[in-house]
Amino acid sequence: MLGITDEHVAAIGSDEYMDSPLLTPREKATVLWAEHVTRNTAKFRDDIAGEVQKHFTDAEFVELTFVISYFNMRNRYHDSLKLPNDETEIVEDVGRLRPDPAKLKAYLQEVLDNWPDSFPEPNE
Repeated sequence: MLGITDEHVAAIGSDEYMDSPLLTPREKATVLWAEHVTRNTAKFRDDIAGEVQKHFTDAEFVELTFVISYFNMRNRYHDSLKLPNDETEIVEDVGRLRPDPAKLKAYLQEVLDNWPDSFPEPNE
């Protein structure tokens, strides 16, 4: 198990997750944001983004959005190619993976060193 109980999984998957005493306000905000990112309605819901951001730092909010988007992409990729689900032992190993901190720091520093000073304005 990756840190949550079967009861938590059931609560997250229910339509009444916002009323669940099993989930913290931060967890409820995470599920809410995941729903809107997944349905591609997040771009229209500044109210939802604002509510979710009350529970996260700016960096955490960006990372949360990235992780949700990544898994959405991965699910669509696997579904489209009809790839099998990950084997249980592979999924359980994810919690044991430990990246080399020096390599991770070097990578992140490279990202920062190459970060643009500005971004183009969106075309609306």
